[in-house]
Amino acid sequence: MTEVTAKAAKTNRQAGRTASKEVRRRQLIEATIESISKFGISGTTMTTVTGFAGLSMGIVNFHFKNKETLYEETLRYLANEHRAQWRKAMKAADPTPQDQLVAIADAQFHPSIYSRKKLAVWFAFYGEAAYRASYRKIMSEMDEERWLTVCDLCRQIIEQGKYPNTKPGDVASTLEGLFDGFCLNILLYPDGFSRKDARSRIREYLATCFPNHIQHPAQKACQG
Repeated sequence: MTEVTAKAAKTNRQAGRTASKEVRRRQLIEATIESISKFGISGTTMTTVTGFAGLSMGIVNFHFKNKETLYEETLRYLANEHRAQWRKAMKAADPTPQDQLVAIADAQFHPSIYSRKKLAVWFAFYGEAAYRASYRKIMSEMDEERWLTVCDLCRQIIEQGKYPNTKPGDVASTLEGLFDGFCLNILLYPDGFSRKDARSRIREYLATCFPNHIQHPAQKACQG
């Protein structure tokens, strides 16, 4: 454990003595995220988690009956954080369907939910066969909510702009694929592909689908 990590663990231990149940659970979840991002799922143990959290094994067992429960709650924590972010972005955007659609797309690459550390955890769960079923179970409801929301926004834009050859479901499904693919690029090629690149590519796609509603990034740059 590095000196910085050791200091963080000491701080967590001191806070943990008087922390509430919710605070301790969050400490353990954040420690699990830290451990998986560094060691992967196979290299993460209750010992590595307690080391990062600065808490005892007894506290872990009190809050989570086993490692599988802790993993599922960690994934659920990330999923809820993700959903809250795109909902917040959509609510803050102008009420036009195109602005809300772009807001949802941009939110997929917000640094608070898709840091390299958290991306590593997402793909660790997705790539681990033993946890893939849990991943699908937890994510299916949340993914469907976002997919249906995007479909509805696309439907409104199509009706307004009379795009006869564009189908809401096709656009929504393509966006889901682009979100996942670009996040993987950000994780694997941090020096060659950024969140800014991802947002720009998404806007290029949406501008191709809805040219009368969403401006192409290149056109915006020329005007600026």
